[in-house]
Amino acid sequence: MKTAYIVSTGTELLLGNTMDTNSEYLSRELSAMGFKVIGRATVGDNRDMIKSALRTGYELADLVVCTGGLGPTLDDLSREAAAEVLNLPLMHSEPEMERIRDYFARRRREMPESNRKQAMFPAGARILANPVGTASGFMVSHNGKTLVMLPGPPREMETIFKESLKPLLRDLIQDSGRVVLTRTIKTMGLGESQVESLLEDVIADPRGCSIALLAKDGEVHIRVTGDGVTDSGTRSILDSVIERMKDSLGDNIYGEGGDTLPGVVVRLLRDKGCTVAFAESCTGGMVAKMLTDIPGSSAVFWGGVVSYSNEAKTRILGVSDETLKRYGAVSPETAREMARGMRNLARSTFGISLTGIAGPEGGTPEKPVGLVYLGMATAEGEETRELRLMGGRGGIRTLAAKTALDWLRRTLERK
Repeated sequence: MKTAYIVSTGTELLLGNTMDTNSEYLSRELSAMGFKVIGRATVGDNRDMIKSALRTGYELADLVVCTGGLGPTLDDLSREAAAEVLNLPLMHSEPEMERIRDYFARRRREMPESNRKQAMFPAGARILANPVGTASGFMVSHNGKTLVMLPGPPREMETIFKESLKPLLRDLIQDSGRVVLTRTIKTMGLGESQVESLLEDVIADPRGCSIALLAKDGEVHIRVTGDGVTDSGTRSILDSVIERMKDSLGDNIYGEGGDTLPGVVVRLLRDKGCTVAFAESCTGGMVAKMLTDIPGSSAVFWGGVVSYSNEAKTRILGVSDETLKRYGAVSPETAREMARGMRNLARSTFGISLTGIAGPEGGTPEKPVGLVYLGMATAEGEETRELRLMGGRGGIRTLAAKTALDWLRRTLERK
């Protein structure tokens, strides 16, 4: 299997002022293509440190991908560092110079002289054109290894990766004489250790495949990579491993590949001819945001109510004053009445509610931070669920919203 090493440059990354989303993106994409990412490094805007990181990657991996430092300013030093590591001279590209001039001309701006350096590339480099910025990337194959330099702005980096680099990397994988195939299945509602326990037999005998678990926001994704000689043979082994995983994980699996939990819920609602409306208190509209991010969700999502105050719960959803006085806003009784009121208001198949304590304040020994109640109302009756969630305010809200969607997903799959 081909190996990859990722280098991120930028002092703002080291200081924590900017999140390094580029490394996360590249790790996911390269792993999905069949590269084994063996290391990542983050360095500041220092030529010697960039050179050291590139040399380390070059020694350890078949492919090194570096982001950042291709701009026109004095602290953009990556192209010079790459040329020195490769021991190749920087050469002027007139077609790139014309592209940069045109970039400024179309915006009716004068091109600064400093942008001229962006038309310089190591001798023999393959230029990876940037359709959304001035800093094109480049790719150099040298001494049996491949070095790729990409700009730092995530939009520019991702555009170049998708449009120019990805096809070239596919060729690089194929040239290795091996067939590498990857599939990812996605679960919701289980912790990483629970998934690992359920998959114990599969992990012990992966049939030559590699298995990696990634936990995030209540989800655990399982990436399975097969590495073989023929496409059909590799695919057959990969499929057999996936089927064993599905047998072990059951309905904890919500999707595969590019599926998202909200997208799967919208699809199931459409397939079953159902509609849903949400009454949200502690999540403040997060479920509605997740659903409306999905194109076409208007066909199945009636809408929602953010009933944050007790007054909103009573006046809009019809929760009784007696219920709130006796049991409190965070209670299964209130969650049930919120769901009922939401369904009646929307005349939807499902009315679902969320009410809880997201923190960091407001908790008591009887009702601690992280206590959330979900309610579901249908023509068949009403149900509630209690959640005890851990983490900060944002994490509790996100997990509550996703758990509500997953409850709806599992209910739809049983219909």
